[in-house]
Amino acid sequence: MAAPMESLRKRRGGGDAPQPEPLKAPGPEPPTCPPTLLPGTFWLTRIVLLRALAFIYFVAFLVAYNQNKQLIGEKGLLPSKLYLKQIQQYFKGKSAWDSFSYSPTIIWFLDWSYMDFILDSISLLGLGVSAFIIITSCANMILMAVLWILYFSLVHVGQIWYAFGK
Repeated sequence: MAAPMESLRKRRGGGDAPQPEPLKAPGPEPPTCPPTLLPGTFWLTRIVLLRALAFIYFVAFLVAYNQNKQLIGEKGLLPSKLYLKQIQQYFKGKSAWDSFSYSPTIIWFLDWSYMDFILDSISLLGLGVSAFIIITSCANMILMAVLWILYFSLVHVGQIWYAFGK
């Protein structure tokens, strides 16, 4: 068992005498250093990675907002309303879960009469959430999951236009 530090000093003759202060250089004191970062913390990596991911989502939702009406809108090249109706007809007689599992999208739960508005709303909501993350750097699991669900919903009704994202 190690002896306490005070008893060692007393044995060496140091006792409780105050130690002399080190000499200071004349002139102004040097600025204090900022506190050092602890090893093993990844706060900067987290901020950079999540902002970069939010920027990628921002660009993806911006492109989707500009092109959805022409590609998968009501009067688009491959209308998503027609695509979802074909999926419903294919799984007729089976549970609604089968059609949802074939093409998982939140559009199943919405009114399809205004498909252009739905597609624009999903894109604008994704733009807003990703811009919020980029600006404030306040990204948590819920916000990132919302971005993923919104983009996943667009990808699954995008047919061949978004086939690279599946």
